Amino acid sequence: MKLESYWLDTAPAFSGGRDHPPEGHYDVAIIGGGFTGLAAARTLAREGARVALLEAGRVVGEASGRNGGQCNTGVAQDYAAMVDQLGRERAARHYRSYSDAVASVEQLIEEEEIACDYLRRGKLKLAAKPEHYDKLARTYEAIRRDVDPDVAMLSQAEARREVDSPLFHGALWQKNGGQMHVGRFGAGLADAAVRHGAHLFEHTPMTGVEREGERYRLTTPGSEFHADNVLLATGASQVGPLNWFRRRLAPVGSFIVVTEPLASEQCQQMIPNQRACVTSRIVGHYFRLTPDNRLLFGGRARFAMSGSQSDAKSGEILRRGLRETFPQLSATQLDYCWGGLVDMSRDRLPHAGRHDGMYYVMGFSGHGVQMSVHMGRMMAEMMLGHRRDTPWQSEEWPAIPGHFGKPWFLPLVGGWYRLQDRLR
Repeated sequence: MKLESYWLDTAPAFSGGRDHPPEGHYDVAIIGGGFTGLAAARTLAREGARVALLEAGRVVGEASGRNGGQCNTGVAQDYAAMVDQLGRERAARHYRSYSDAVASVEQLIEEEEIACDYLRRGKLKLAAKPEHYDKLARTYEAIRRDVDPDVAMLSQAEARREVDSPLFHGALWQKNGGQMHVGRFGAGLADAAVRHGAHLFEHTPMTGVEREGERYRLTTPGSEFHADNVLLATGASQVGPLNWFRRRLAPVGSFIVVTEPLASEQCQQMIPNQRACVTSRIVGHYFRLTPDNRLLFGGRARFAMSGSQSDAKSGEILRRGLRETFPQLSATQLDYCWGGLVDMSRDRLPHAGRHDGMYYVMGFSGHGVQMSVHMGRMMAEMMLGHRRDTPWQSEEWPAIPGHFGKPWFLPLVGGWYRLQDRLR
């Protein structure tokens, strides 16, 4: 079993990075080579801006290339609960932002002709308990009333025809959404950014940034250069002088296993319509089929940071969850196991704005495949003067109390969430 991302292992290699350190002057420096940074670089370069993108590792090597490959509408929280918390108008605006984000991804794939196995089949949220079905039904009514008539509730029997598992008691089907090979999408997006004129520097961490008058001086291990504007698109990165942001984000591990290739008949029996699936528990699972007929199965198996030992331990927990969900796969081998860090904000919503004059967007909280692409484009449009704000503009973004960059509280949070799953 490989302890690496299936998406990255099966993606085409990106070879368009610069072979020398950044130097001189750029209009914009982008820190972070995930979907956010790449989408911003593409948009800026298309408008003629001189762009330098710094990535500490390989492009899309972190969260963008280590997720479940789902590109769905809908907020991270339960929509009905969000209405109660934020009011109908604001909750509806947030929900529609995710619908717009799905459209942004689809438009980009079409414009750049990115071959990433995009499949538009929607998302099933599967009720893990009978009482969860009732809660999903209330959410369904709120979504239909406010924002999206193209949703459906599935009975237990209907859900079983969609997902051949004995565990679920029905489902909410949100039809506006898709899934893709995020490694291939990321490589295609990086190629597009370079094709439009952006300079991408892999294995080039930012080690310092200082304001000098109306521009910024940035340093890397091998060079320094200047930029008029800076966009921070670093997510949960633990690299570089980003302590202000680390106090506002909890780097939560999310872990995934992928099976060996399955027979086509087995896939057709198990998830015949190839929908993306999530379960209704707080510490639940998400799963889907891959383009080459494997089952990808993930979740927050352990509230811990990702690393080789942590990933392997989490993989064993996910193996048990997979066998419980799909007993017919009990003898199936696992070919891949990996983890990654989710940039979880306190309110589980993205945050965008400016800090010390630098633009930033992060905090996608496990729902970043679509929104990171969308927000990268919008932040670029702000820097170009084409828009004044974004859906996630944060005038104030307070730090997480007691959090100073090291997530000491993750085991406590995990214990609390698991208790809630048992009680509710």
